[in-house]
Amino acid sequence: MLEMTREEFEELVAEALDRIPPELTRLMDNVAVFVEDEPPAEDPDLLGLYEGTPLTDRGEWYAGVLPDRITVYRNPTLRMCETREDVVAETEVTVVHDTPSYTPSGDLRPVG
Repeated sequence: MLEMTREEFEELVAEALDRIPPELTRLMDNVAVFVEDEPPAEDPDLLGLYEGTPLTDRGEWYAGVLPDRITVYRNPTLRMCETREDVVAETEVTVVHDTPSYTPSGDLRPVG
C-alpha cells in the first residue's frame, strides 16, 4: 500500500479537483468534497460516494439546502495506487465519475 499522510492525500484530492474540465465543474453546483479514511465496513473497496439530490431531481423546491456531498476514501485509493500520480488520476476519475449527472446510485468504484 502506498504510504501517505491524510494532509498529503487531501492536497492530491485538491490537485485532482483542479484538473477536472470546466464543463464538468460547472455541474458541481452546491457540492462539497470530503476525505475520509475508510468507506463503510460493508463495502471496503468503495473509492467514493455521492450523497445528495441528483441534478435531474432538483426542482423549484431546491433552494437553501445543504450541499450535496462527494466523499473520497483515502485508504482504498492508496491500496490500489502505486504512485502519487496514480492517486491524482484515480481521485479525478472518482470525482468525475458521478459529476455530470449526479445519478442517485451514488457509489464510486474503480473504473477500468
